Amino acid sequence: MSNDRPTSTHWADINADKIIREKGTKDHYTCASGITPSGTVHIGNFREIISVDLVVRALRDKGENVRFIYSWDDYDVFRKVPKNMPQQELLETYLRKPITLVPDVLGDSESYAAANEKNLEELLPIVGVKPEYIYQAAKYRNSDYADGIKTALEHRDVIRRQLNESRTSDLPDDWYPVSVFCNKCDRDTTKVTGWDGDYGVSYTCDSCGNDETVDLRKTPGVKLPWRIDWPMRWAYEGVDFEPAGKDHHSEGGSFDTARKTSKEVYGHEAPVTFQYDFISIKGRGGKISSSTGEVISLADVLEVYTPEVTRFMFAGTRPNTEFAISFDLDVLKIYEDYDKCERTYFNKPDNDKAMKKWEKQARIYELSQVDKVPETMSYQIQIRYLSTLLQIFSGDIDRVIEFLGDVKPDQVDRLKARAACAWNWVKNFAPDDFTFSLKAEDAAPIEVSEVEGKALRLLAEKIETHMDSCTEKEFSTHLYDVARELEIESGDFFPVVYKALIGKEKGPRLISFLYIIGKEKLLKLLGKY
Repeated sequence: MSNDRPTSTHWADINADKIIREKGTKDHYTCASGITPSGTVHIGNFREIISVDLVVRALRDKGENVRFIYSWDDYDVFRKVPKNMPQQELLETYLRKPITLVPDVLGDSESYAAANEKNLEELLPIVGVKPEYIYQAAKYRNSDYADGIKTALEHRDVIRRQLNESRTSDLPDDWYPVSVFCNKCDRDTTKVTGWDGDYGVSYTCDSCGNDETVDLRKTPGVKLPWRIDWPMRWAYEGVDFEPAGKDHHSEGGSFDTARKTSKEVYGHEAPVTFQYDFISIKGRGGKISSSTGEVISLADVLEVYTPEVTRFMFAGTRPNTEFAISFDLDVLKIYEDYDKCERTYFNKPDNDKAMKKWEKQARIYELSQVDKVPETMSYQIQIRYLSTLLQIFSGDIDRVIEFLGDVKPDQVDRLKARAACAWNWVKNFAPDDFTFSLKAEDAAPIEVSEVEGKALRLLAEKIETHMDSCTEKEFSTHLYDVARELEIESGDFFPVVYKALIGKEKGPRLISFLYIIGKEKLLKLLGKY
């Protein structure tokens, strides 16, 4: 984004400006995101990651240095076995232990948490997101937060007051702002019984009866509850920006209490933030839920949408707006919207009046790119037409590109990626009346009446005689001539042609469809009649 451009009104740039304004001039700004890897990281979780990435890009486009951290909260408690996981009985034995200790029953990762982390870490670079990962289990087990925990203990009365302000019943007087994983059984079924005013914490375990005092500087098992852990880490990492979901931003929610704890206990002003809304899924079953395992992941979305179009859906929507990721016919419109945005970018106006509209779309296009903006426009082809070609050529992308004939070398990779997504969509999600399969040349002919047979034979004659020398528009007169000569309504004739070609009564626009199939193939299919 060049410095001579007008000020962008894109929400990512507005938030970047706000960070600079509220946090002042700094050597670098720290932007944070994170999640508990308690199951497959779903596309709703991805909204936070991509929202941070877009703001990070906006800051960097302004010439700022940015540290983008992503925390894996893998020292959280394993509370519930997802319903879609195998070895349920085995996994139940790990309940109340840190998820970083739960075995990976689906693969060979060192833990269940690590498997979920790895899955996302491999996907994020595909959509241009490259944060610095922080693994909280390692941080806690190395006692990196010993002083942060001690600070919480020193201010436990302040923290209890802050938390009580948003609770229906007050925390008891003997409450401590820490939780403990037992050194013997690894479960958090413990009760803190005392603190020596320094680094010593005493606890008893309800599960195994263990009773001991541990040193915060040496023990791997003591951690802060979420509402205190969050602000402690803001101060520890110097976080300047972190968004959160509407549940965290509700009145009395975790962000409210974290803001107070961050300032009053840790002496750190809370980061700039905004609330992002939920995402719904359209065109396939399943509610987004990590705990049940019924999720739509980033990998699922990338089966149908290219990385750029995936980014476009988020860059083009304000974070506090709910929207649906579609797997039905709306896929066609989303690609069309992206293509329109791209055409706008590559057709910069030369008058001030049109410049504002161009600026808005151009910025969305810039932020939608995985890396730098391409020098040339993509090969503009509608998914509907591309899907038709793919079905005619049985998913052979190279043959589709050869058929198109005018794809430039620097457009090939992008077109192949789009075609792969279009083919996945056709195979898995397109409605039945959209899909078809061209009949094999050796397939048995369909049953037709005498007049229908005559119509198909006459059509073959027209194709033989006129197709090579006619445009699609010109050949359409010959197609209708067949119906007229045999006194058949086109509404009765066209379904017979479709059935002879694809075994269905409806299909793509017939004239274009015939030309895509080509004279040679048509004569073989219609020659049976």
